[in-house]
Amino acid sequence: MKLSVIIPVYNEVESIEEILKRVNATNLVSEIVVVDDGSKDGTRDKLRTLDGKNHVRVILHEVNQGKGAAVRTGLQAATGDILLIQDADLEYDPRDFPELLKPIHEGLADVVYGSRFLGRAHRVTMFWHLVANKLLTFMTNILYNTILTDMETGYKVFRREVIQGMVIRANSFNFEPEFTAKILKRNHRIFEVPITFNPRDYSQGKKIKLHDAFEAVWALLKYRFVD
Repeated sequence: MKLSVIIPVYNEVESIEEILKRVNATNLVSEIVVVDDGSKDGTRDKLRTLDGKNHVRVILHEVNQGKGAAVRTGLQAATGDILLIQDADLEYDPRDFPELLKPIHEGLADVVYGSRFLGRAHRVTMFWHLVANKLLTFMTNILYNTILTDMETGYKVFRREVIQGMVIRANSFNFEPEFTAKILKRNHRIFEVPITFNPRDYSQGKKIKLHDAFEAVWALLKYRFVD
């Protein structure tokens, strides 16, 4: 099955070339769809030199719209049978691709989440960020009667059929709860696998903020009762 990796990017000039190198090093991808969401730090110039090389396709948003908007653009452009979302900031390690893909290849899952909280190696940092992630996942489990350990993970892998007919409206980080709500309501088979995680802090360019947590709460509540 053909694997498309979707990479939303905003101001990641220091890491974009390295993450593309790591993704290609897996020797598993058929295409890498990079969506630059209006970067202003030189990322776009670097991407122009990489477009068309080593499976890379670059799409440029003229203005910043948010991670969700970049992911939606990538999903529309991707041609693979399996779609994998990969952040550009080196927090997630593409060496986990084989484990993420295995439940789908074995016919056990339609969707796979890479969980940061199932016991693999991770950098120790940002306690309150961890608390927010745990609370949002707990809320997801209550509202949708499931047992996820990491709803907000950036590693989401799924068969193309999962998103056929699905309307995603999120423009920002609320992509994660909206997508999760909709696949749970559609009763898709979800597996979680442990992943390594090397989180950066705000001094290193981390972008998610407190207001994104409130948007996630609203998305979880809203999509529990509407589509």
